[in-house]
Amino acid sequence: MSKEAFSQKQIDSYKGSTARLNLWEGAVRSGKTFISIFRFLKALKNGPSGLAMIVGVSRDAIQRNILTELCSLVGAPVPTPKATQLNLFGRTIFLVGANDERAQRRIQGSTLAMAYVDELTLIPQGFFRMLLSRLSVTGAQLFGTTNPDSPFHWLKEDFLNKQDLDMKVYKFKLDDNPSLSQDYIDNLKREYTGLWYKRYIDGDWVLAEGTVYDLFDEEDHVIDIPPGPAEYYVVGIDYGTSNPTTFTMLGYNKKYWPNVWMEKEYYYDSKKHNRQKTDSDYCEDLQDFIKGKVVRCVYVDPSAASFKLEMMRAGIPGIMDADNDVINGIRFVSKIMANGTFKICRCCSNVIREMQTYRWDEKVSLKGEDKPIKEHDHQLDGMRYAAYTHFQGILNSEFSEDDVERIYQDVFNVQSDLPSFFRDDHSTQNNSPQMPAVGYY
Repeated sequence: MSKEAFSQKQIDSYKGSTARLNLWEGAVRSGKTFISIFRFLKALKNGPSGLAMIVGVSRDAIQRNILTELCSLVGAPVPTPKATQLNLFGRTIFLVGANDERAQRRIQGSTLAMAYVDELTLIPQGFFRMLLSRLSVTGAQLFGTTNPDSPFHWLKEDFLNKQDLDMKVYKFKLDDNPSLSQDYIDNLKREYTGLWYKRYIDGDWVLAEGTVYDLFDEEDHVIDIPPGPAEYYVVGIDYGTSNPTTFTMLGYNKKYWPNVWMEKEYYYDSKKHNRQKTDSDYCEDLQDFIKGKVVRCVYVDPSAASFKLEMMRAGIPGIMDADNDVINGIRFVSKIMANGTFKICRCCSNVIREMQTYRWDEKVSLKGEDKPIKEHDHQLDGMRYAAYTHFQGILNSEFSEDDVERIYQDVFNVQSDLPSFFRDDHSTQNNSPQMPAVGYY
């Protein structure tokens, strides 16, 4: 086979994969499996003496994804689907399916010189760690491939994100496979959108299956800077003691598009910082967070009674209970994202991350109930509190001018300085006391 049959990315990975762990990850049909099999064959022929192993999620998957290609490359007969081992270059290679943690017993006691793992994210974590412990021959190596999965997958967090391991990682995209025609690539790209596109075309680690905000796409829904100055801001707060506490700031201006944007976020996780903040600490952080901004309302998790009391004592105005209707809130946020009314500023990294990892509870869904899993949702909850509670009526035109006037009278005990977008051309301001702008200057 000529050198031109390989892309430069494939050539570099073939030459450079000399670490203990060598992983190829990325898009579907990107050429990563093909070149990794070539590299494994080189190790089988020239690597340290000892036993080898090929692992897949099942024995059928090994046959389909690895053995047919591997054996054709060396002109060897493909073993039968029931075979548990084969021999190449005088080396015994065990074939092990690992679809659950019980598969660990199949490799206990083994001493291996090398291993190849197909579809790493589908392999149980306990099995993979056991496999690493079996690679005990001096100079032993592991070669593996995977498509991206959740950014919180054990492979991503415990291995790919680590910088101190003896490991080489090669990320592949569709364009790295020289055997694909441009028409095929273009057609495949058109078949995926949003999170699916990021995962299977770009090769990014984002959730696609069961994602609550499955329409979210950074290209469509994230902006580098606000579209302009805000008429005013609203803040949503998700309060936690053992869980993170988050503040979310949304700007509004009817003259710009989008009308509503998330401009700023605050995220504090006491577990990561090994320090629990008091309600007073959070109040100080909130005052710093809204300093210099005209903030109309602060919408707080209704269960955060002690924190609301502390905010009142601190003189923070505009405090209101958030509408915690989860399903309708999610539906509303999805609606204003889909129609372009709402965007997220790129600096809000936590909410962007949670947008891609917040999932429906599939077990509960089987019972006919829509309910998200309570994970990776802290910044999103604060965003939903502010967006749904404040803007559902404004953007849906469900509030009359009298409704808005009454709400502000209830909150501030004064007449509101009603924004002009609530009034038609014939409306006039009354002479009632004006509502002071809320915020810190």
